[in-house]
Amino acid sequence: MRRNGTLIRGIQWIIVLVYAVLILVPIFLPLPDETAHLWSNLTLIAQFCFWGIWWPFVLVSMVLMGRVWCGVLCPEGALTEFASKFGRGWAIPRWMRWGGWPFVAFALTTVYGQMVSVYQYPKAVLLVLGGSTLGAMIVGYLYGREKRVWCKYLCPVNGVFGLLAKLAPFHYKVNEDAWRASYDTHGKKTIAINCAPLVPLRNMKGAADCHMCGRCSNHRNAIALTWRAPTEEIVVIGQKSNNLWESALTLYGLFGIAIGAFHWSASPWFVQVKQVIATWLIERDIMWPFGTNAPWWLLTNYPAQSDVFTWLDGSLVVGYILTTGLVLGTSLSLLFSLSNLMLGKWNRGRFNHLVQSAIPLAGCGVFVGLSATTISLLRAEHWQVDWANDVRAALLTVMTLWSVLLAWKVVGQHTSAIGRRLLAMLPILAGLGLVNFAWLLMFWIW
Repeated sequence: MRRNGTLIRGIQWIIVLVYAVLILVPIFLPLPDETAHLWSNLTLIAQFCFWGIWWPFVLVSMVLMGRVWCGVLCPEGALTEFASKFGRGWAIPRWMRWGGWPFVAFALTTVYGQMVSVYQYPKAVLLVLGGSTLGAMIVGYLYGREKRVWCKYLCPVNGVFGLLAKLAPFHYKVNEDAWRASYDTHGKKTIAINCAPLVPLRNMKGAADCHMCGRCSNHRNAIALTWRAPTEEIVVIGQKSNNLWESALTLYGLFGIAIGAFHWSASPWFVQVKQVIATWLIERDIMWPFGTNAPWWLLTNYPAQSDVFTWLDGSLVVGYILTTGLVLGTSLSLLFSLSNLMLGKWNRGRFNHLVQSAIPLAGCGVFVGLSATTISLLRAEHWQVDWANDVRAALLTVMTLWSVLLAWKVVGQHTSAIGRRLLAMLPILAGLGLVNFAWLLMFWIW
């Protein structure tokens, strides 16, 4: 990869071109009707590429290969680095370095995407994905020099990708002894390496921040692509390398807000609440919440497709997602906190370490949630998809067991007493069961 950097850059620009076609051309085409097919309608093709293949299987790639997508294929990464090459080169402001941006950006993007029905309509895709790309280019132009400042701090999925990359079976490992020995050989001389995602190479641990671009391979004869156990980064490195924002993203983001975003359209609770509130409003002659005059870029508004959100609809969608996020996130936080207390006096680092054990199930949940779009598109083409729920059940089972294994190993890092270890596992098992119950509701009960 290091020797063929030019080829990789060429591939990135091909991806940028395809991305631009899929995001721009469909907005000039009529929306597909009931006669449109996946193989002949560019709007459906783009919808399937973005939400049926790209997003779910990029998540899978993070677990299998680390952040290779980010370093080799991501159009936003290529564009922000290109803009940075010719930009102002300003210093990165302090506000941009705030550790909460990965959680906030993910939450806002997820909620807003549901408000404008980003999975269904090209204009919404242009607004969400195109807006993110424009933001990446502006940030790249203003800050850094040939860097990916947007990717490092503001990308809405940076935090999610970082969490999942902790599970990857290989990473670029730094040999600190070889690094120090290089000074003995070369003195003070340094070899210029452009680490676009701003990873401190000498102190790099794990794969969470590395974009796997290969530019630093064999740097100072100290960095090499190395296989590792898929549990290593969370169990060993995660004991010291963790923070509360990662825990918030896992518990309130992936387990909370994301599940709420997938749930609301299938939830009978949503319908019941809507009926109760609508009846209450009508009885009091409060009719403005039933208005359909919201612009499409604020709430879904496509009358020709009989798909229009009233102000009440929009408010309830946002309310349902946030309430689900709050209830699930807080419930899980309490359970992991209880496990933390069973291991001794409260320790925030230990709490964060325990939460990391749930990453496999968190990532799997987003994948199976997105699979609803994939399966619905295939079903519309009369494909036999009766196997879908069996695959979902298998995936959730395997990822739950992976999380249980990680939790057992993580708890073992903090106590050697078998009794206390088993006791600390009980709240974690309850938390994983709660998450699986949420998916049981969506795919098997509702």
